[in-house]
Amino acid sequence: MGGPPSPAGGRPGAGDFAVYGQLTQLVGFDPTPSGISLEIAPRVCAWIDVMDDKSGVEPQPGDWADRQATADNLAPLLAEFGRCYAPFLLANAAAVAGGMEKAEVTIGTSTWSQPPFVYQARCLAVLRQRYSELGPDDSAWVDQLLAGCGVAALFLEDR
Repeated sequence: MGGPPSPAGGRPGAGDFAVYGQLTQLVGFDPTPSGISLEIAPRVCAWIDVMDDKSGVEPQPGDWADRQATADNLAPLLAEFGRCYAPFLLANAAAVAGGMEKAEVTIGTSTWSQPPFVYQARCLAVLRQRYSELGPDDSAWVDQLLAGCGVAALFLEDR
């Protein structure tokens, strides 16, 4: 996350903007994480500034990274997502569907509990819908990318 928006160089993709949307709040507006970021991850702060100025970038040939390079770069992030956030998304969706007052899940050795969020349940539904719309080649690539990282659990009901 400390480098340019993509391995190919100049064009951010949807994933870059997704991460940017979250990080910009932490790095740019909230004083506590902003100070921590400046201290331990100054390149992330610089990346946020660079991303903030991408509104007029037009795509050029070669802007997109090779799929395999992308997969290799995403593997650690997907593993963390599968370990922490995917279990929460599933527990949250179950709590919303069941009309429960609390979503609860064990992540690692800790139990996480909170009121369910309808928005995250909708996000999971959209992810599942988009997954179901993939063609055979893209579906096989995504399945291979997600194998073993815990994220595939989000789509098991669609397989």
